[in-house]
Amino acid sequence: MAHTYQVIIIGAGASGAGLARDLALRGVDCLLLERGDVNAGASGRNHGLLHSGARYAVVDPRAAAECAREGAIIKRILPQCVDDCGGLFVAVPGDDPDYISAFPEYCAAAGVNCRAVDPVAARALEPALARDITAVYAVPDASVDPFMLSLENVADAQRHGGRFLRRHEATGFERDGRHLRAVRVRNTETGETAVYAGLQFVIAAGGWSGRVAALAGCRADLLLSKGTLLVTQSRLTKRVINRLRGPGDGDILVPGGSVSILGTTSVPVADPDDNTPTIAEVDANLSEALPLLPGLATTPFRRAYAGIRPLVRATGASGEGRKASRDFALLTYEEAEAGGVDNLMTLTGGKLTTYRLMAERAADALCRRLGVSAVCRTAEEAIPPSDLAAWSDPSPAHKYAWWQKHSPDDYLLCECEVVPQSAVDGLLRGLTERRADPDDERGNDDGLAPAADLLPAVSYRSRVGKGSCQGTFCGARITAHLYDCALAAGTGGTAGLKRFLRERWRGQRPVLWGDQMAQAELKEALYLGLMGLDGVDADVPEDGER
Repeated sequence: MAHTYQVIIIGAGASGAGLARDLALRGVDCLLLERGDVNAGASGRNHGLLHSGARYAVVDPRAAAECAREGAIIKRILPQCVDDCGGLFVAVPGDDPDYISAFPEYCAAAGVNCRAVDPVAARALEPALARDITAVYAVPDASVDPFMLSLENVADAQRHGGRFLRRHEATGFERDGRHLRAVRVRNTETGETAVYAGLQFVIAAGGWSGRVAALAGCRADLLLSKGTLLVTQSRLTKRVINRLRGPGDGDILVPGGSVSILGTTSVPVADPDDNTPTIAEVDANLSEALPLLPGLATTPFRRAYAGIRPLVRATGASGEGRKASRDFALLTYEEAEAGGVDNLMTLTGGKLTTYRLMAERAADALCRRLGVSAVCRTAEEAIPPSDLAAWSDPSPAHKYAWWQKHSPDDYLLCECEVVPQSAVDGLLRGLTERRADPDDERGNDDGLAPAADLLPAVSYRSRVGKGSCQGTFCGARITAHLYDCALAAGTGGTAGLKRFLRERWRGQRPVLWGDQMAQAELKEALYLGLMGLDGVDADVPEDGER
C-alpha cells in the first residue's frame, strides 16, 4: 500500500468509466475498481438509446435539456459507438390528445428539434408501424452501443495514465474518524486480497451503491427500479420508435445493429441482484407495444434481459420508478446523519446519455477537494477507436468489412455475429498478458485472467454469444480454442463455458416458444447430455488454473 491514488472509483459502468477518463485527462492519478466486468450493471442492461431529450420533455424538462445537449456531444466525440438513425414519436387511437398537442411546445422549450410527420408518410418510412397511427413527430434520437461506449472510455483513461482492475470487489474501508484512508478489495476469481490507499473515493456502483456506502459506515437511500427488455431476432425498424405518451411499459423500440430492443418495464425492487427477467414482464412489454407495432405478435425474440436502475426520488413522489427523477445526483456524506465522512461521494441516477456530464460534475467536485485546477476536456476531445472495443460493434458493415478482406485461415468462431479467431485471439492477449511497468511505483500489474473468466470476458468485449444461437455453437468452439492455446486446463475452461451459457439461458427462458423450444432442447442435449456441464462447478476454478 505504498502508493496513494488521488481518486479511487468503485464501479466501471458508464459513469465510472467516464469519470476515470475525465480525471485521467486532467492528470489526476486514479484507480477504477470493478467487482465484475465493464458494464456489468445497468449500463450494460438498457435500450442503448441515445436520447434526444424528447421522451422527458413533458415530464422532466431539465433532464430533457441535458439529454439534448449531451446526445449531440456523444455523437461528436464517440461516432464509432453511435448509429445516428433518428427517431419517431408515434400516437395510436386512445393516446392522450392533450399530451400529443403539447408535445412540440415542450420539445422546443427543452431545445429538442421536433417536426411533425404525416402518418401516411411515416408508415412509408417505417412499414412496421400500425395502420391506424394518428400523429407522428420526428426527433434526433439515436442508438448507441453501451459496451463500446464504456470500453472506449476505459481504454482512453488507461491511455492517459488511469488504472483499471476488473474482478476486484470492495469489501471494506479503512477509516480514521471523518476520513477514509484506503479501500480493501478481494479478487473474485483468485480470492486474493489487497488494500489501496486514496485521497478521495467515489462510489459509481449503480444499484449496489448503497451496499458499498454501508461498508464505510455511510447511508445512501436509493430507489431501485427493475427494467426488463426484449431482443428481437432481426431489426424491425430503421429508426427509434417511441410511443407518443408519458413514459410507460413497452413504449420504445431501439435498433441495435441487426436487432431491435423493446422495453422497458419499471418494477420497484429492494435487491440490486434481482435482475432476472420474468415471463410476466415480457408479456407486459408486448401487450403495451402491440397497438403501435402489431408485427411483434409473431416476431421471434433472441432473449430478454433486465437492469436495475438507481433513481433519485423526486420530492413528494411515491416509490414508483416512473415518478422518480431521471436527473442524476452527487451524494456526499459530511453530515453526521449520512455517515460523517469528508472524502467520499456517490455518483448515481441519470441516464446513459448523460454519463459524460455526470462524470464532469463529479470530477469538478473532486478537483476542488484536491486543489487541482485542470478543467474538463471530455466534451471537446474525441475518443479514438481502440482495439479493446473493436469487436463489440453490432453493425452489419463491420461484419461485411471482415468478409471482404479476411484471410482464408482466419476461421469464424462465432458465425452468427461474424467474430473470427483473430478477433478472439486479440481479446485473449489483452486479458492474459501481464501489463506491469517495472518503473511504476503503483505496482500496476493487472495480472492474468483465470480460465473460468476468459469466455465471459471475451463475450463482454465482442458480439460472441449475442447472435441467434445465443452461444450454442460459439461457446463450445471458443472453449476448445482456449484449451488448444493452453489458456485453460482441467475444468477451468468448462467452468467459464457454464458461466457464459448460464447468463445466456437466463435471458432465453422467458421468451421461449415455438421453434425456439426445439433449439433450446438442442442446447440442452449438447451441453448437459453430451458434455455433462451440470456436473461442473462454475464458481470455484481449480487451484493453479488461469
